[in-house]
Amino acid sequence: MDRTGEENNGFHASSDKETLQPENAEADKQQQSKDSVYFRDGVRRIDFILSYIDDKDGEKKQDRRKEFEANLQKIGLELETEDKSESEDGRTYFLKIHVPWEVLATYADVLKIKVPFKANDIPDKKEVPLSWLCTPYRLPEHVMQPEPDYFTATFDKSKIDFFLIEDKETFFPPSTRSRIVYYILSRCSYSKEDKDKKGIKRLLNNGTYVAAFPLHDCRYWTKSIDANCESERYALYKYWARFSSFYKEQPLNLVRKYYGEKIGIYFAWLGFYTEMLSYAAVVGLLCFIYGLATFDENVWSKEICNETIGGQIIMCPLCDKKCGYWKLSTTCSSSWQSYLFDNTATLFFAIFMGIWVTLFLEFWKRRQARLEYEWDLVDMEEEQQQMQLRPEYEIKCTHRRLNQVTQEMEPYLPLTSKCARSVLSGATVLFWISLIFACIIAVIVYRLAVFAAFAGIMKDSPTNNMDLIGNLITPQFATSVTASCLNFIIIMVLNFLYEHVAIKITDMEVPRTHVEYENKLTVKMFLFQFVNYYSSCFYVAFFKGKFVGYPGDYSYMFGKWRNEECEPGGCLIELTTQLVIVMVGKQVWGNIQEALVPWLRNWWVSRSARSHPESLYSRWEQDHDLQSFSQLGLFYEYLEMVIQFGFITLFVASFPLAPLLALMNNILEVRVDAWKFTTQFRRPVAAKAHSIGVWDEILNMIAVFSVVTNAFIVAFTSDMIPRLVYKYAYHLDTESTMEGYINNSLSVFNISEIPEKNRPEDGENPDWFYSSNITTCRYRDYRYPPGHEKQYTYTMQFWHIFAAKFAFIIIMEHVVFVVKFFVAWLIPDVPSDVEARTKRERYLIQEYLNILHYLKSNINIKHVFLLYVQNSCTIF
Repeated sequence: MDRTGEENNGFHASSDKETLQPENAEADKQQQSKDSVYFRDGVRRIDFILSYIDDKDGEKKQDRRKEFEANLQKIGLELETEDKSESEDGRTYFLKIHVPWEVLATYADVLKIKVPFKANDIPDKKEVPLSWLCTPYRLPEHVMQPEPDYFTATFDKSKIDFFLIEDKETFFPPSTRSRIVYYILSRCSYSKEDKDKKGIKRLLNNGTYVAAFPLHDCRYWTKSIDANCESERYALYKYWARFSSFYKEQPLNLVRKYYGEKIGIYFAWLGFYTEMLSYAAVVGLLCFIYGLATFDENVWSKEICNETIGGQIIMCPLCDKKCGYWKLSTTCSSSWQSYLFDNTATLFFAIFMGIWVTLFLEFWKRRQARLEYEWDLVDMEEEQQQMQLRPEYEIKCTHRRLNQVTQEMEPYLPLTSKCARSVLSGATVLFWISLIFACIIAVIVYRLAVFAAFAGIMKDSPTNNMDLIGNLITPQFATSVTASCLNFIIIMVLNFLYEHVAIKITDMEVPRTHVEYENKLTVKMFLFQFVNYYSSCFYVAFFKGKFVGYPGDYSYMFGKWRNEECEPGGCLIELTTQLVIVMVGKQVWGNIQEALVPWLRNWWVSRSARSHPESLYSRWEQDHDLQSFSQLGLFYEYLEMVIQFGFITLFVASFPLAPLLALMNNILEVRVDAWKFTTQFRRPVAAKAHSIGVWDEILNMIAVFSVVTNAFIVAFTSDMIPRLVYKYAYHLDTESTMEGYINNSLSVFNISEIPEKNRPEDGENPDWFYSSNITTCRYRDYRYPPGHEKQYTYTMQFWHIFAAKFAFIIIMEHVVFVVKFFVAWLIPDVPSDVEARTKRERYLIQEYLNILHYLKSNINIKHVFLLYVQNSCTIF
């Protein structure tokens, strides 16, 4: 695009729309393309856009805008307004903002932004052997490394000659420029009477402005026609955001350059997590294949399915009145299904995942340390805490006190107010968590009440006569699936409601910094989501079937509903069902929300613009029609992945294929998120983050907790320990086998002793029950038979199994924790080459500061500095 003659196009740059009158506007529209990121002079870059609609009754808004824009100009920002007649809807004004060099330099100093001062002189490590094997997964070098490698130091406006500044207009990348503008906008006053009324957020909330955003540099599907434009958005879409690149590495340096470090860190973590998931997925798949390969060795399932064994074992009714006696062989299919996940490989996989999660967290620390150095994030925490006070905090805190570090007066929240707000916030969170427990109890009651109904309905169901379906669709299965679906719906509804509550109470607490705000919100949201998503799985894993009682003395919830029993094969297959429905349902629903909803909204908003030539559809209008990326957008992305991380670690012993499902979802998730950022959202304001924040601590907490939960699942939910005790201690033959296990694991009860309230009603028992003389029924427990001096009390085998379960938990936990701590100690958190580069950088900075100390004002500082750089010796 020719930008040399655009100054005399009939417009005048101004912050006041009244002075902006288009001359020959229609002719200008046809002569030039408006798909540009520059002012009309073709020289000054647009660093930020504010849009607003001039309401008829909006005099207060006009006054606020006038004062706000005048203050921006006093600070030094340059403004240019596009009249509403130039916009697509004929109603919207667009205010373009440019930051000149002096303002950039001033605020880069204030924000302690790091800039290059010397080319990196540490040679790269030697090439990794066989690295050519990774060539198909590599991206072009100019995409992976968009900038040279430099040593950097904090920008100092008074020492400007010591930095490598070739062109002041391009020295700070667009992401940094937009960050500086947003810092100014967030603290600029818009009222003459009340100087505390300031900040673009408040102006957006009260409707003075409609939107505030930095511009994308081009359309995502084609390069900009302007040679001076970087077209980085196009490169990101071509090499990163298309699903056809799912097997390629991510251009993280380009993501960081375009979107900022905070978003870059998220995609680095997501990519690393997905990569590590591939190892867990392979091992989990091998464990599942082992279950398939050893299918024929499943002696206890063969006994259940055998008509002479399982077909002759009469089981006690599973519910009162509506459930009749039944044969053990009816659970043949579920017993085989359960074996796929409840076998020896389950124990191995539980231990493996305990070690895997440690390796994942330790290697991520190393990856994060490397990114911290490469992206100039070392020592960023102090800068964030000291310099980045939230504008809301500055506005709401009217009290002032002396900061002992900076010796400046700063706002603060009195201790009494802080405590009151924290107590109210905590009480609100506890109320909502109590609401979750109430909903879980309601689902349990549903399970207890509906089981008898399903049993009565399915007794005469036509599907019972179908070989395949009849064996699969049982009252237990129907109850489990419907309860899991109902629970999933409740989870989604509660999440939707609580999100708004959590944001409100976090705002009420008035956190001091952006980091503190996100940490407080993260803790509230994760605590709620943890209980919301995992409570149903905890119920099935650790409570269902554990407090049942026995025929003649059953336990009841609220004295009305009889507690659920596990099938003879255990509750593990039901835990698997619950896990799959909630985990997969959440992932599918999340992808629909993330991809389909923004696309439909953008399609609807931009429907009228699609009929116009591209040259008339301005860059700022294109971005204005996109969805706004909220400040908490990344928070929800992290939350989604951390909840998934909990599913594949806390309950993985029940479903070894969970990491494989998570891997497939994440391969899609990386590209969906990339596509969403690149094509569906306005360019977010760049923000710095040196780590994934409080999520790191949450992941570590889940990692420790997962060892305990998996040990308990193997011990109490799986049937592995009872089988091992029987095989090595109670099998009667000299050779240790599993023959006779089913008969050994079922206790006997005299039917005549079943109370009237527990007996099946007339017509509920099958025909075969009346055609034979049946006096006893079996139930799942280890109790003495009728006629024994200790009848219906626990046998010694029960206590042996109970002791073996706790011994297993203690041994497994100690083994895994010892290995975890050893691995954590063995792997350094910071790679050695990163330590060397950090020391080298600090050494050079100190040397340059020493030179400054001795230089005199009459010496050519730049000349001496350049001579020093050319002749300096390296220490490596």
